[in-house]
Amino acid sequence: MASAKTGGLLFLLLILLLITLTTATTGIRLGIIRKPSQDVAIFREAPAFRNGDACQPAEKIHIAMTLDSNYLRGTMAAVLSILQHSTCPEFVEFHFLWARFEPEVLSNIKSAFPYLKFNVYRFDSNRVRGKISKSIRQALDQPLNYARIYLADIIPADVKRVLYLDSDLVVVDDVAKLWKVDLQGKVLAAPEYCHANFSKYFTESFWSDQMFSKTFEGRKPCYFNTGVMVVDVEKWRQGEYTKQMEEWMVVQKQKRIYHLGSLPPFLLVLAGDIRAVDHNWNQHGLGGDNLEGKCRSLHPGPISLLHWSGKGKPWLRLDSRKPCTVDHLWAPYDLYRSSAHYLEE
Repeated sequence: MASAKTGGLLFLLLILLLITLTTATTGIRLGIIRKPSQDVAIFREAPAFRNGDACQPAEKIHIAMTLDSNYLRGTMAAVLSILQHSTCPEFVEFHFLWARFEPEVLSNIKSAFPYLKFNVYRFDSNRVRGKISKSIRQALDQPLNYARIYLADIIPADVKRVLYLDSDLVVVDDVAKLWKVDLQGKVLAAPEYCHANFSKYFTESFWSDQMFSKTFEGRKPCYFNTGVMVVDVEKWRQGEYTKQMEEWMVVQKQKRIYHLGSLPPFLLVLAGDIRAVDHNWNQHGLGGDNLEGKCRSLHPGPISLLHWSGKGKPWLRLDSRKPCTVDHLWAPYDLYRSSAHYLEE
């Protein structure tokens, strides 16, 4: 009887010991993988870039980009690449557009780039409410994706020219070269791709409609990517280009004439009437297509800007440890502190 009691007592003690050890172990694990506090910057601080010896007194370079937490890592890399390759980085001023106030996003920009000249403006999503039609990829349906159409209404009136850039790119040349392009009286400059099948950007119902099909009469329309654009803001306002694009967005809601987010309104209004610049300023499509995001190779020729347009984003593919070869060209500009970095600290 005593032996049975002793055995039972030892069993209970053993259970208690196991529970204690498990709790302790769990506590250690939780301590290791806990998320960093909000006081810890998610991004490393970038170097302070100063004007080079070859820099001559010049006008400011105004660069506009959208800003949100989902693409912040890409935005940080883009900003770093622009400053790093600029002869006059102190003349570069950024204009960020966001749909909602995100204090952690703002604090990370300030901590990563303490010397950055920038302004932040709110894009009112109500401006496109009821005008957005579902496209082939959800990311293209976000209101902020349409902010580029309203750029001239948002940035200060004293800004006469702006360079709009997407957040999924890096610049590997002096951005001043693109900024100084002669617009030759046009409202917009961008690389044109006339070898692309232009008809595929619109539906059969568009081309079969006699009124719609006459849209491009007198023009030789070519595809251009709206992720890299030099815009004459004054001329844009005078020509009421925002209003023209909104009218096409209303038509799209009534009769589906295209599939791709904010791109087709630009093509409908401006294709065949822009200032074409060298293709090296938008090596686009590195994110693959809009459905699968498969790996793509670089096009032959010189490169000034690498653009991961398409579904695949370099930071996501690198984190998944299934990167494409071109993603390693983006990695040197990544300021993100990985979880391993936190453990080291």
